[in-house]
Amino acid sequence: MTQNTRESAVVTRINELVTPIVSDLGLDLYDLEFVSGVVRVAVDTKSGMLGENGQPAGVDLEKIGLLTRLISREFDHSEPVPGRYTLEVTSPGLERNLRLPRHYIREVNKIINVRLTAPLETGGERRVQGLLISADDREITVRNSSDVEIKIGYAMIDRARTVFEWKTTSKEEARHHSKKKIAKTETSTTSSKNREAKAS
Repeated sequence: MTQNTRESAVVTRINELVTPIVSDLGLDLYDLEFVSGVVRVAVDTKSGMLGENGQPAGVDLEKIGLLTRLISREFDHSEPVPGRYTLEVTSPGLERNLRLPRHYIREVNKIINVRLTAPLETGGERRVQGLLISADDREITVRNSSDVEIKIGYAMIDRARTVFEWKTTSKEEARHHSKKKIAKTETSTTSSKNREAKAS
């Protein structure tokens, strides 16, 4: 069995264990990776959920901490990862990496920045930024600042992420939101099985 095959089998098992835990907390499993001994679990609120400010709701630190403890406990019991590993549980953040078709589908009608593996045949651009107007299992369509729609197959994408657009607010709104802002923190613990858990 090759290294990639082993890692793929580990990811499949981790996904089976993590998905119901995330779902029970009313969250979506946004992304899951196992690379070089690091298990990265990214969770998000259900698509379409809005916070008090009318913007998409995020995952608070209390839920991240609870999720980390629940996943760690399940991993201690089921041992899906052989040997030493690090567990990182996070939310995707305001500007999030797009790796899978479902990530793009979720972010339709958002501004994204795409770096291509090769320049476009039409204009020679290596980067495309604009409104993601559609996405499916084969390709995405981005409308750039010149109002030109560009179709991009996933095989052409080197990396992509959403672009957060700052909106101007009144001083009163800014003061209100600054009081509610929670600083990002990171904690780590190590179990007797040499497992490190991080919540960020």
